[in-house]
Amino acid sequence: MEDAYLEEARCDTGGRMEHPDHTAERLTALEIKASFAEDLVDELNRIVIEQQAQIDALTRAVARLQAQAPAADGAPFRSLRDDLPPHY
Repeated sequence: MEDAYLEEARCDTGGRMEHPDHTAERLTALEIKASFAEDLVDELNRIVIEQQAQIDALTRAVARLQAQAPAADGAPFRSLRDDLPPHY
């Protein structure tokens, strides 16, 4: 009877000897890790959705600012230093 038990344990673990309780513990640990990984993926998906909404809002804001900005119409770039008061 014991030989059959050992042979079954050997076959289930690819030839390595493992106690069934240890296998159950490892399986439980893997299930816990998988659960945490699933929670992490869900949280990261939520964050990505929030960031995409922020990107969309910023894109709209930039488009509005570009529409409000006066067109350059070939005018040369002017530095703010060109507009310094005379006492500088």
